[in-house]
Amino acid sequence: MSDQQTVSSGTRDGRPLRAVLVAFGLTLFGILVAELTTLPVVALEPALFDEPAEATIGFRTAFFVLNFVGMAAAGAIYLSYTDRGWEYVDLRIPTRRDWLFAGLGIVASLLLYVAAVAAIALGNLPAADSGVVQFVGDDVRMIPILIAIAFLFNAPAEEFLFRNVIQKRLYDAFDRPIAVIVASAIFAIVHAPVFAVFADSALAVAVPLTIVFGGGVIFGYVYAVTDNLVVPTLAHAVYNSFIWVLLYLSMTGVIDEVETPADALATMAGLAF
Repeated sequence: MSDQQTVSSGTRDGRPLRAVLVAFGLTLFGILVAELTTLPVVALEPALFDEPAEATIGFRTAFFVLNFVGMAAAGAIYLSYTDRGWEYVDLRIPTRRDWLFAGLGIVASLLLYVAAVAAIALGNLPAADSGVVQFVGDDVRMIPILIAIAFLFNAPAEEFLFRNVIQKRLYDAFDRPIAVIVASAIFAIVHAPVFAVFADSALAVAVPLTIVFGGGVIFGYVYAVTDNLVVPTLAHAVYNSFIWVLLYLSMTGVIDEVETPADALATMAGLAF
């Protein structure tokens, strides 16, 4: 166990309820700030609200970038307000051990994806998508942009807020394994409204949320054992990019979509998170 892990375990404040409420508050604050940062671009291009695929590629790109910038800003505001400062951010060049756990996170998350595709197909389960594919439409040019956003904005912002800020804050009240579970549950819950918009049943929401929770556990675990934000960020970015690559190959005809089980690829394309 690292020195930082020892300190975290030894300074628990014994107030788990307060820690969970703070975590939920931070999540809601992150959503609010993200909404505010995207508001100008939505005002300039109203199609982003109801017909996002009809918006120009520039507006669609700006929307995603500003959304994740807002999420990261929420975490930064919290660190500043609580006087934790930038030294609280676990950002460093990965060691050999860190790279090993990054690889573990990538493999585990991709296995989660494969297992989810199989379960949805074999169980004929409904699964709502996150709505991100609505921004792609028939425009294959958007997919390379989403891959770049995954590495530069999406994964860095979400891992910073949910792992380095929220999960690490939970260390004050819980052992690390419990903190990972709680943070992952919050990570899943925050995605619920997005899936609900495109769902026709409670089960259609529960299925993708279970997968998002599983991804949160994987990313949370590799962060907990490395104390390096780069590790879960890399695993998260590769996971999302893998899904976008599959969608790209499907849209360009390289992969015949009808050969995928129960059209699961089309469903799972919306599970980049």
